[in-house]
Amino acid sequence: MARVSEGEVKVALEPRASGVVARVTIDRAGKANALNTALMQRFVTTIDGLAGEAELRAVVLTGAGERAFIGGADIEEMAGLDAETARSFITHVHRCCEALRRLPVPVIARINGYTIGAGLEIAAACDLRVAAEGALFGMPEVRLGIPSVVEAALLPMLIGHGRTRRLLLLGETISAAEALEWGLVERVIAGGALDSALDEWVEALLACGPGAIRLQKRLILDWEKLPPEAAVEAGIDAFVEAWQTPEPGGMMRDFLAAKGKRKSSG
Repeated sequence: MARVSEGEVKVALEPRASGVVARVTIDRAGKANALNTALMQRFVTTIDGLAGEAELRAVVLTGAGERAFIGGADIEEMAGLDAETARSFITHVHRCCEALRRLPVPVIARINGYTIGAGLEIAAACDLRVAAEGALFGMPEVRLGIPSVVEAALLPMLIGHGRTRRLLLLGETISAAEALEWGLVERVIAGGALDSALDEWVEALLACGPGAIRLQKRLILDWEKLPPEAAVEAGIDAFVEAWQTPEPGGMMRDFLAAKGKRKSSG
């Protein structure tokens, strides 16, 4: 019973012709998928395990049920923290986000319902975000006597410093439409079409070169911490690294052959 109340991390692997797609569900629906220590430890172990899957092409991350993507960190557990245990708890939140960012393939957040506090930090750590039109987003930590920390530091890159201040200092909750306007999510989907829209992105990823996608994700993360000149040099190195495999030549020849067929048939 304790394990059920702590929550589960469920993984479904979907073999495709060009690789494997993993669907990861944080399942603590009775608590709005709120993150406690045990659940966060399972999450990091799960994501780190996926990182070693050579055929992995993409990960889709969601929360169980329709109420919440992740409704934040577990307030019941946090209420009992002290200065020593607080460091351990928040480090677990950071490790969840870090595991997603260092995963070598793209992670798409399938956002349904409340995406609050640590849940928004995890969404920000994903590569792409698609939300149901009823989703809600907020960083209300200051209303509970703590600052928003760890991967909240990613928010200025997504939405700018002014809007980040609005979320973090006022503790506001914004709608999916506002989140789209701000650049906090890339797509908002009405009705029951969330999974169809998500599959469009998955198929688009699968149509790309698997090596190129892994290089691109790594390079994007490098760009975040490098000055412009070093970022350009890192890109040159990544381009050369791509040509150390047969992938670019093969895909370009296929492209040219398909182009030739279209011309001859037209």
